Amino acid sequence: MEAGYQGLEAQNFSHIPVLGREVIEGLTVRPGGHYLDVTVGGGGHSRLILEAGLDVRVTAIDQDEDALAAAQKNLAEYSDRVQFIHSNFAAYEFTPNTFDGILADLGVSSYHLDQAERGFSFRQSANLDMRMDRGRSLTAADVINNWDEADLADIFFKYGEERLSRRIARRIVERRPLHTTVELAEAIASSVPPKYRYGRIHPATRVFQALRIVVNDELKSLETFLDKAPNALVPGGRIAIISFHSLEDRPVKHGLRNSPLLKVLTKKPIIASEEEIANNPRSRSAKLRIAQKVL
Repeated sequence: MEAGYQGLEAQNFSHIPVLGREVIEGLTVRPGGHYLDVTVGGGGHSRLILEAGLDVRVTAIDQDEDALAAAQKNLAEYSDRVQFIHSNFAAYEFTPNTFDGILADLGVSSYHLDQAERGFSFRQSANLDMRMDRGRSLTAADVINNWDEADLADIFFKYGEERLSRRIARRIVERRPLHTTVELAEAIASSVPPKYRYGRIHPATRVFQALRIVVNDELKSLETFLDKAPNALVPGGRIAIISFHSLEDRPVKHGLRNSPLLKVLTKKPIIASEEEIANNPRSRSAKLRIAQKVL
C-alpha cells in the first residue's frame, strides 16, 4: 500500500512506503543484487531498494498502467537499473533462480482510494469500476447489477466478512440498477440498523472490499503468486509480503510456511511502529511476513 498520496494531476503522486525500513532489512538488500517488486505502485519501495546498495537492479511490475507510469516518472533517475513490466503478478512469468529478493505489497493503494474516478472509494461519487487493470472486463457495476442476490450475499460474507450480508444484498437488489459509489454506499447504509450505520467504520467498507477482491480476482492471484514466486528466488534469496487484512494475511502465512522451498523468518508478522502509524495511519493494519529460499 503506497500511502501519503498528494496531488491529483498526471498520476504524479508521492507517497510513504509502508514498513519501508523493515522491508529493506528483511530483504537484506545487497550491492549488485536483482530484486523483483511485483506491486510497484508509485515506486516507493523500489526506490528504497535501489538506494540500499550499489548497482542494485529492480524489475518492477504492476497491473495498473497509471501506477506504472507514475513509477517510471518517480524512478527516472534509476532508469538504467529498473525494468518496468505491465502485468498482474499472477500472470508474470517467473524465471527460476533469478532474484535475490521479491516484494509484494498487497491491497488497494492510497492512490486508488484518492482518485475518485477509479471507483474504489465511497467518499466521492464515481462510476462503480474498481478495476486495478482497466483492460479487464468485469467491473463492480457488473457484479452489483447483474449477479443474483444469493451470490452477492455470499461474496459480501466471504470476502468482506460482512455479517449482515444477506440484508445488504436484498436491499441492493431492490434498488438496482446502481451506477455510482455513493448510490451503492447509501443503499448499504439504509439496509443496516442505526447502531451499525453510525459505527466506527462505514457500513459500506466491507462490501467495497469484497467487490474489489472479486473484480480483481485478488485471492486467486495471490494463491498463484505464492505458488510460483519462491522458485524465482536464488538460494538464500528472500521474499517479503505485506498484507492488510486477514483474507490476505492468512494465505500468505500458510503459503510461505507450506512451501518446500522456503524457511519462514517471521514467527509473527512485523507491524508498523507507533511512530509510523502516527505519520501514516494507513500503515496501522499492515503485516509483513518474510521467508528465505533454502533449496
